[in-house]
Amino acid sequence: MDNILALHRDLTAGTYRHGGYKAFKISDPKPRDIHKASVRDRLLHHAIYRILYPYFDQTFIFDSYSCRKGKGTHRAMDRFRTFTARVSKNHKRTCWVLKCDIRKFFASIDHAALLEILDTYIPDGRLRCMYREIIGSFSTSPEKGLPLGNLTSQLLVNVYMNEFDQFVKHKLKARYYIRYADDFVILSHDREWLSVLCRYIGIFLQNRLALELHPHKVSIRTAASGVDFLGWVHFPDHRVLRTSTKRRAFRNCRGKEMDDPTVQSYFGLMKHGNTRRLRQRLPML
Repeated sequence: MDNILALHRDLTAGTYRHGGYKAFKISDPKPRDIHKASVRDRLLHHAIYRILYPYFDQTFIFDSYSCRKGKGTHRAMDRFRTFTARVSKNHKRTCWVLKCDIRKFFASIDHAALLEILDTYIPDGRLRCMYREIIGSFSTSPEKGLPLGNLTSQLLVNVYMNEFDQFVKHKLKARYYIRYADDFVILSHDREWLSVLCRYIGIFLQNRLALELHPHKVSIRTAASGVDFLGWVHFPDHRVLRTSTKRRAFRNCRGKEMDDPTVQSYFGLMKHGNTRRLRQRLPML
């Protein structure tokens, strides 16, 4: 309670300063750098999130699925299947999918651009001071980057990318667009149109948000050939796990009993796709 009261006094007096971070690495499955703030600072993160999330959430497009109540990866995957059926006229014509990924997403968030966006929405001076302190408390390079460990980062990247979402929906007129964090897809029956869109997307991201498309993770392919999106390979009428995910499941579950938490976790994951044969193989490892 003494710490909470001290935090309250600092905020009231305008003398609050964000502390440092404890850094550690995880494999998710690729290596990621996580930065964990102190309990004191995380308390403020939660307070700010509770105030800002309800306001900003109603400004986001429907098909933004990352870190939002009632959204998530499973709903994004179901939406992808719905869009595939619509574009292909229930599999009667070719559906093309533009899939993109942003290079070093969290590490590339530009502080100045983010603050400019936030300031257009938030007139309150004290709140501005608080989120400026949080944003300025971390950087991967001068004036760039957000920490993966902050609750506020989840909201801030959605606010940041909402600029892009609005551009795609209202300027590019892309009707069948889905975004989850820095992964996004646009579906169309016109491959050439998607190719043109890709160039406009790259220009907007660089000029407005100081972001860059990952050169090796941009593709245009047919839905029938399989599209790798959110950990699954999607086909018009079914989805299967990535080969790398299957191998990791076999490796992590080998020698374990059926009631082991790791095995049950993979079973829970596999229920969201066409994995009956795969689930039958796990207990026999």
